[in-house]
Amino acid sequence: MKTNETIKVTANQSKRTFTIRKTYSDGSKVKYRTSTMNQQEFDIEEMNTENDWMQFLKSDDYYRI
Repeated sequence: MKTNETIKVTANQSKRTFTIRKTYSDGSKVKYRTSTMNQQEFDIEEMNTENDWMQFLKSDDYYRI
């Protein structure tokens, strides 16, 4: 059974991080923050789609908050 998940991402320009909020179909929510990125990485990640962020969450470049 596939679960419906939505992702909302907020950029923090000054710290060059992203906050990723993942909401599951049952209403539960989880919040993550990326590690600080250099300017070039940050600029590239700003163009990410929801699918890109789902893939990003399979990496180790974030932590749960």
